[in-house]
Amino acid sequence: MDITTSGWNVLDTAHEALRTTVRGVPADGWTRPTPCSEWNVTQVVQHAAGDQLAFAAAITGEPGPDFNPFAPSGTIAGEPGAFLEPMLSACAAAWATIGEDAETVPVPVPPNALPPRIGAGAAALDAGVHAWDIAVATGQPSPLTPDLARELLTVAKEIVEPLRQYGAYAAAIEGDGDDVTALLHFLGRDPRWTA
Repeated sequence: MDITTSGWNVLDTAHEALRTTVRGVPADGWTRPTPCSEWNVTQVVQHAAGDQLAFAAAITGEPGPDFNPFAPSGTIAGEPGAFLEPMLSACAAAWATIGEDAETVPVPVPPNALPPRIGAGAAALDAGVHAWDIAVATGQPSPLTPDLARELLTVAKEIVEPLRQYGAYAAAIEGDGDDVTALLHFLGRDPRWTA
């Protein structure tokens, strides 16, 4: 399978983390609870995929997801990886058209335009953290490496505070830890979460 890449390392790394984690979900894992307390694994996959397509649509002006990523149904027709891949590819292809020297890029999250490095990072943050949600829900290793977590935390500190009021992220958790723990705590996730 040809995989579309964006040329933005953080985004390509996060996309691969999400892709790999979805491939690793066991057959009985799709209805398991996740750190996103309202959603099971299938719903997190739908949400994450829809968000990536929304990032693409913000850049290209083409249609976004035909479902509400914030009210995922929990039902995917066909294989979940086949559902996810076109949305990751659309996002990567859209970001491949954005140069680092662009002043701002349209994004689907407030303030709806960000410098390219932060915008690509915002899409990566969404993919990466939901890859972690799926991984811990299904007994897989964390897809967040220290390097990826450091990059995502830098972006998170730029964009997350205004999004908390919309329920996109929980309040930050106090505590010390490594780079991955610092990212998860900042996003209101408990690194020791279990179902």
